[in-house]
Amino acid sequence: MFSPAYFQFGPGMLWKKRDNLKINIAPATSKVIIVDSQFTQNGSSFGVLQGQSSRYEFGAAVNTYYKFKLMENVSVENILNLYSNYLDVAQNVDMDYTLNINMKINKFLSTNFAFQTIYDDNAFAGFQTRQVIGLGLNYTF
Repeated sequence: MFSPAYFQFGPGMLWKKRDNLKINIAPATSKVIIVDSQFTQNGSSFGVLQGQSSRYEFGAAVNTYYKFKLMENVSVENILNLYSNYLDVAQNVDMDYTLNINMKINKFLSTNFAFQTIYDDNAFAGFQTRQVIGLGLNYTF
């Protein structure tokens, strides 16, 4: 089971210069956070209050995507998602940024590096980060 699961829905405007540069602005966005009830037995978790299993928010969302080629066989992908909850403290903007670097070493090997940082003061009063390094073995049929 997903815990937490985040769902966002709202009308917006998409500006797309090309496939590797997009910005979506949605000024009336609903956001629902769903967690398993075991996470909220002893207190709030992921912004969901104690004893509950979901939280509803209404606000504005801005989502950006930018991908570029750093050099031959190396691409960099940036994804930034911002959300402001009108129903709570609107000036506290939730941020989710992901950086993906993909490198093709040769015909058979590739590697990637992923870095993600999240700031959501309802879930945790600080930045949460994760880093992943992967090595891939490629074979074409």
